[in-house]
Amino acid sequence: MPRATNAVASRARRKRILKKAKGYWGSRGNILTVAKHAVDKAEQYAYRDRRVKKRSFRSLWIMRINAAARENGTSYSRLMEAMNKKNIDINRKALAEIAVKDPAAFSQIVKTAMG
Repeated sequence: MPRATNAVASRARRKRILKKAKGYWGSRGNILTVAKHAVDKAEQYAYRDRRVKKRSFRSLWIMRINAAARENGTSYSRLMEAMNKKNIDINRKALAEIAVKDPAAFSQIVKTAMG
């Protein structure tokens, strides 16, 4: 009895990996074994960096809030402490957006929290 290799499935598997490696530099884009390693590593980086992205955005929001808070005569940490004491619940993303787009409204928030 002849050996069955299921060529359709194995071709599809190779095609899927090479499709993911499309545009990679040199042999990473067209040689299966090299492409397989490159795609695996790329997927590891993608998984890790989906989490890192959240951290870096939070850090960006904090920098923006701090800069706007200092223009209003306080610091980020003092502002957040005052907001927590007054039970002003605005998340950092929204607060950073207000600080950038509407400085007057941000000043009102600072006055309410600090006053």
